[in-house]
Amino acid sequence: MTNQKVEQPGVFPTGPTNDAFAQYFIGQSYNQTLVTPGDDVSVPVGNVTFEPGCRNNWHIHHNGSQILLVTGGQGWYQEEGKPAQLLNPGDVVIAHDGVKHWHGATRDSWFSHLAITTGESEWLEPVEDDVYNQLEK
Repeated sequence: MTNQKVEQPGVFPTGPTNDAFAQYFIGQSYNQTLVTPGDDVSVPVGNVTFEPGCRNNWHIHHNGSQILLVTGGQGWYQEEGKPAQLLNPGDVVIAHDGVKHWHGATRDSWFSHLAITTGESEWLEPVEDDVYNQLEK
């Protein structure tokens, strides 16, 4: 755990450390479950918060997609073979089925988004420091 004070950059609670998925992140992330799938709901919704410099590994959603609703801070979203997009509160991103991508905070800002995810996630290699550190706002 970091010595930094945990911030709440968005409107939803930051939640506990994201230990279940820590192996797929560089840096510290947090995950507050907002909607748990059950009998009447089939799509989970979570508020994912990234400390500055934190990002998840490249990954692909199969048999579904992921919608990211940015609620706080600044972050990045990048699809393989395309330039990274700077994200700000109010931005909406759709990671379509089968598209390799990653997302995370900028180097100097906390970042939160709601993640609405269908299908299965295939976790891949980390976003290396040399690639991440080339990104500029």
